[in-house]
Parts: sequence; C-alpha cells; structure tokens
Amino acid sequence: MNGSLEETLSSFNECSCLREHKLRINMIKIGEGLAGITGSLLKKAGFPERLLLVADENTIAASRGLVESLKTAGFIIKTQIFDNLISAKMEDVTMIRGLCPNIGGILAVGTGSICDVCRYAAFKESKAFAIFATGPSMDGFASNSAPLIENGFKLTYQARQPEVIIADTGILAAAPAELKSAGFGDMAAKYTALADWRIAHLLTGEYYCPRVAELVLNGLNRVMNLADRVLKNDPETAAAMMAGLVMTGVAMSFTGNSRPASGAEHVLSHFWECKKLQAGEWPDFHGKKTGVASLLITELYRKLAGRPSVGTHADETDWEKVREAYGGRLAEEMMKLNRPATVTDDIDPKLLSVKWPEIRRIIFDTLPETNSLRSLLIQAGAATEPRDIHVDDKLLAQGLKYHAYMRNRVNLTRLMPMLSIKDDDK
Repeated sequence: MNGSLEETLSSFNECSCLREHKLRINMIKIGEGLAGITGSLLKKAGFPERLLLVADENTIAASRGLVESLKTAGFIIKTQIFDNLISAKMEDVTMIRGLCPNIGGILAVGTGSICDVCRYAAFKESKAFAIFATGPSMDGFASNSAPLIENGFKLTYQARQPEVIIADTGILAAAPAELKSAGFGDMAAKYTALADWRIAHLLTGEYYCPRVAELVLNGLNRVMNLADRVLKNDPETAAAMMAGLVMTGVAMSFTGNSRPASGAEHVLSHFWECKKLQAGEWPDFHGKKTGVASLLITELYRKLAGRPSVGTHADETDWEKVREAYGGRLAEEMMKLNRPATVTDDIDPKLLSVKWPEIRRIIFDTLPETNSLRSLLIQAGAATEPRDIHVDDKLLAQGLKYHAYMRNRVNLTRLMPMLSIKDDDK
C-alpha cells in the first residue's frame, strides 16, 4: 500500500461524525512480484500456519509461485479448488465451513465470488482471513460484508474483514480485460450510491459520514482518471486501480454496511442477477451489470431532478404486481424484507415534497452527465447497454420498476411510488 493511502486511513482515528471507524486490516501490500513472497508476508502479519487456500482453476493458474512461497514459509496448506466460481452461493459457504476444522485461517485467491464465500465462512467459523487478489475486478476486497445468494435471492451479510490483502500488480495487469473493465464499472456505480446515501440521510436522518463519502469519492476519481489505461497490461495502472478499489471497501468497513458503495444501481444489478438465476442463466460479472445499471440510474435521477417540484402522496405500491414480477421463491424472500414494515412507512410525503429542491441539488452535485459517464465506461472497455449483459427489454423494464423492493433501504427509486409521476414520464 502506498504511503498516501496509509496516511489517509490513519487520519480516520478521530472523525467529526463522532463514530469510531474500525479497521481490522493490518497489512495491505500492492506491488510487483508479491506472489513469490506471499508466504513471508503472511508470516510477518502473524497469519496462522495451518491455512485453507480457496481458489478456482483460473485464479490458482494465474498465481504462479504463490503455493511454493507458502510452503517455503512453513505453512501447512489444505486446498479447495473450484472449477470456475462465478457466483457466491451460500451452499459454497457451507462447503468451505466444513473444511475449517484443524485450520486457523482462510486464504482466498481470486476476486469477487471467491472472496465473498471465504469472507462469510471465516466470519461464521471465527477464522483469520486473508486475500491474494488476482484481478482489479470489484470494490469489496477490504469489505466486512458479503453479498451471497441463498434460495435464489441475493442479500448482503455481515462478514469478516481480511487481516491481510496482497495484490501482485503483474498478475492484476495480466488479468482478463473483461475483469478489469468490470472493476471500472463497479467503481462507476459509486456516483449513484453516494447520491442515494445523501438523500436517505436528508429524509430519514440515516447515519452519514462526509469524510467516509469523501474517501469513496477520492477512490472513485482515482479510478475514473484511468479510463483510457484500464485495458493496458500495465502494472502501474493496475496498482492505482487496486488502491482505489480498496479505498471503497475500507469505507464500507468504516460505516459497518455497504451504503457508501451500493445504491439503487447495485439493487438493480442484484434483481437482474436473481431473475437470471431463476431462469437458469449465468448472470454475468457483477461489475459489468453495475456499470450498466449506474448509467440507467444516473439518467433516471437526472431526469427526475429536472423537475422543479413534484407531487407526493403515501406509498402506492401494488404488492400483487410486485410479487408477480419476482415470482416463486424470489417473491417469498422479497416479502420477508418488506413485512411487517417497509422503509416508506415512516417517510412523510409532505417532507419529500419540501426536501425536493435539496434532493435535486444532491443529484446535480453528485452525478456526472450521463453521456460523460458513458464515455468513460466505453474508454475502459466496460459494458454500457443492457444488451451487453444479456438483459432484454422485458427484464430491463421489470428491473427498473421493481428492483427497489429487494432491499428495505431508502434509495430514490424506492420512493418513486410516493411521487406523482406517470410511467411514461420516468
């Protein structure tokens, strides 16, 4: 980890929000050639010598020299190598937990799905946790939460933050272009996430820390400035991307939830993912979906903000239509989140109307022009259209109308049933 990032993190020892921002991580190393010395780095960090290494065939192949360095350092290794772990499912967590007896820590070798199943298994089994990253593809490396699929429904669970994060920039730079572009798309989603967080704070008093938001924005700007270099096999660019992604995960840890990095755009992505899994289809990479979703939500929010005022009323959700849109087990799981109470119950429609000018200001202050964001995504080789992630017109319309019910959380899209806006005006 470079000095500026270390200094940034240490500056949170005292924060004006008066909350203690906890960070379990005691080592972050981003540099070239680290695969060959990972064993000695883990030893230095005090990681347990009996460890479970979890990877898939792709990530372990990319990490040449890693296993040898662990053995040389004296680690006793148990391994679980998946064929190709593309979704983080609770059943995989259960399987990993079954391998935890007689080991002291879990080393995840990979990115999103592998890190998430290991993160939650380590939390449930009270094991030490470390990550060897193989691609700058997502923002959750430093997170203490894990989005997991159970019963076809995706929820975010409290999980274990890694004690150690190691990233070999040579390996990151050589990662498939699609993974690097996905990481860029995941970071682009932070614009709408930050807007939703500020709006929720304005309307409900939900906890909000300006300094944590600034940390996310700094990481976001850092990655957005690399748009034209993302696809290059360049260790320096990979290092800068990784540092930006780590900042966002740290922000989630500081708040104890995913709020600084996940808004309506992530919920829309999760809706598509669950519906595709329901249909037996592969849902595509997380960052690809959130990048596309961020464009759609940015366009929607800016269009809404173009209204100087709005009519408001009590939540007019048609729950039968919501159930129908989710269908089957998804509908059952969705309703569990929205009963006996839903987030709009305590929001006065008059307050929403009174606060509308401030909501407009938050949107225009936080969100870039849609075409500017699209241009950045294109430069980075990221997906920009629903068809790029195999979302057809029906699933697109369903997602935009019904995604917000997947979370009992205030995002602006969840408040739309309280606004006097016709469907064709959205």
